[in-house]
Order: sequence, then structure tokens, then C-alpha cells
Amino acid sequence: MGIYFDNAASTMARREAIDAVLRVLRDNYGNPSSAHLVGRTAAEELAKARKGVADALCVRPEDVFFTSGGTESDNWAVLGSAEILHRKGKHIIASGVEHDAVTEPLKKLEARGWEVTYLTPDGDGRISEDSFSAALREDTVFATVMLVNNETGAVNPIGGYSREIKRRGLGTVLHTDAVQGFCKIPFNAKTLGADLVSVSAHKIHGPKGIGALYVKPGVNLPPYLLGGGQEGGKRPGTEALPAAAGFGEAARLGRLELEDTAAMVRGLREHAIMRISEELPGAVIIGQGDSPFLLSLSLPGYKSEVLMSYLDSEGICVSKSAACKKGARSRSLEAMGLDPAVIDGALRVSFSRYNTLPEVECFVTAIKSASRTLIKAT
Repeated sequence: MGIYFDNAASTMARREAIDAVLRVLRDNYGNPSSAHLVGRTAAEELAKARKGVADALCVRPEDVFFTSGGTESDNWAVLGSAEILHRKGKHIIASGVEHDAVTEPLKKLEARGWEVTYLTPDGDGRISEDSFSAALREDTVFATVMLVNNETGAVNPIGGYSREIKRRGLGTVLHTDAVQGFCKIPFNAKTLGADLVSVSAHKIHGPKGIGALYVKPGVNLPPYLLGGGQEGGKRPGTEALPAAAGFGEAARLGRLELEDTAAMVRGLREHAIMRISEELPGAVIIGQGDSPFLLSLSLPGYKSEVLMSYLDSEGICVSKSAACKKGARSRSLEAMGLDPAVIDGALRVSFSRYNTLPEVECFVTAIKSASRTLIKAT
């Protein structure tokens, strides 16, 4: 299928995760809520999957709740927190570059009278601890900042935010969308300090359609859906057991392989930057790239869409921003105060454990050819 450098949008499911999904579909088809033998066997499978995700987060399995994906986890965290906290205050802190799964629920709350302070990232795409601290108020009941920016790879100091909340004796519930950080950068959900952590399977070589939300003990988050008593009464509906099994296996292996995978991917990213600098001196590398899995670069004077189309014709898949934006201009890059020509010529290249140095070389060759072939935008 050519060269795939859009792993921040979705990853190729790994063989072990696929095997887990197929095994459960074929051999363990019971409902985990059923009391008979087949149901109990399914429940054991579900517990194993939950443990795989919980171990990767370094938390207790009973504090991990399966969802349909990162979007549901984010929606649940934002709207559920508002439901339980509105009597204590109605002020929220959020970064101005969150995923739409966070910003859209925030807009809904603003329409209901909530006040949201949106923080602007610095030139490298991070939300500084000082910026967060300055926005924190006595009536700030909820805060949400993504762990890893899904375009620039900037890693935000979530632990620093948590320490500031505790230092000031506030009861602010802290959420982080860790979809781009889970099994990619080392973090421990408990020491990170976030009360709520969203993760997703299809970003770590697991199946689509399943994610999870870590809920810190003591945070009495209400159910997002209504129905049965599944997921400890927090997320009703028969669990997607085959997908959960694939997620659990992908998380288990992702945790074990994290150090080696990150080192390998860092090598790809550094090689790409070196070769781009050699072959395309006019190219701009955006941000510091705290996460080795993401490379944001720009060819000022060209249009992202045209560059993407050219690369696609060469069998190389990249993106211009988050996949959910569907052609809209990057909110992250605009918030960083970059020159419009840099924003309009920006590409997001995102790596995985299955990419190779020869693929990086092909990408550099293709992007250099594009710069020689395409007509610059006027």
C-alpha cells in the first residue's frame, strides 16, 4: 500500500491484536454479563483486556472504563465533570488547541453559561506551567490540556499543572487527552497527576472503535450513557469484547516495547530532519518535536493540499493537520503565531514502529521532487 506516514490519524493494526480480535470473535462469543460458563469465560477475557490497558497506564483495572474511542472518552470527561462540579464553580481552563472531541463539548458548556479560559501555546506548541497557573482561579473546577499535541508533538507538563492545583489547595479536576502519548512516551497516570485520562486503541496498532477513560478513585464521574450496569455502571451496553481484547493486547505489547520503539522512531525523525535540511534548505521544521512520533514541517510558498496530493500520487500518505479537521486550517499552528505562509505549507508526518529508513529516503526524494515540479502559490 505504499508508504504510510499518517500514524497520528490511525495505525496499522498489529498481527497480535488482530489475532486477539479474531480469536474472541470465533471462540469467545459470550456476553460478559451472562452468568453461565460461556458468559463467565467472556468476563475473564474482558478482565484480561482491561488489565492490559490498566498496566500500560500503571493504574488499577477497576479504574479503567472501556468506551467507543477517544472521542467518547473526551466527551465523557468534559460533560461528566461539568455535571458533578457545577455547584462548586463554572470556570474551566483548556488549551486553545485541543482536539474537537474536547472543544465541541466545551462550546456546549459555554452556551449553558460556563466560562472557559483558552490558553495559547508558546512558539514550540506547549502550554507553559506559568500560563496555566495564571489562569487558575478559586472557581476553576475543571481543566483539560492534551498530553501530546496531535500536530506538533509538543508534550505538555501535565504533572506541573497538577502540582500547582494541589499547592493552591483547589479541587480542580484535571483531564488530559493522552491519545497521542499512550504507549508512545513514558508516563504513569498516577504520577502524572491527571484525574481523568483518555486513550484510544487505533493509535497504538489496535482496532478502531474502542478506547478507554481512566477515572481516578474519588472522582465520581456520572455515566455518559444510560442503560445497563456494564463497566461498573459507568458505561452501559454490552462491551465490545473482540475490540477490547485487541486493545488489551496492543497496550500490553506497546508498554513492553515502548522504549525500543521510541528509540527507533526517534532515529527516523532525526534522519528525516537531517535529509530535509540537506535537500530542502527552505523547509521549516515546526516545534521541538518532544514526541519522536510526530514531525511537523512546512514548505513555505506551497499549499499543503497540493503537496499532499503530489505525495499521494507517489504512494506516500501524510496529512496537513489532524484528520478530524477535514481540510480546515490548523488551529494549533495558527495559535503558535506562525507566519501564514508556513501554516499554509505545513505537513504532518507521523511515524510508527513499522516505518523504515528507506521509506524516509523515499519521502525526502518525493518532497524534493514536489518542490521542483509544483508551482508555488501566489
